[in-house]
Amino acid sequence: MTYDESIARAEAIIAQLENAEALSMEEYKRLSSEATKLLRSCKEEIESLAKDLTSE
Repeated sequence: MTYDESIARAEAIIAQLENAEALSMEEYKRLSSEATKLLRSCKEEIESLAKDLTSE
């Protein structure tokens, strides 16, 4: 999944979580976990890019 796809998916999940009363606790936990993984991946990609840029 690309960075842009990951961000878009995380944004969609956050929108769902904001409407949490319509979700079961299991679904809430699953979506929270997925969003956390997506955002962690994006953060790592940004950090890697920053490291590459500063090492040049």
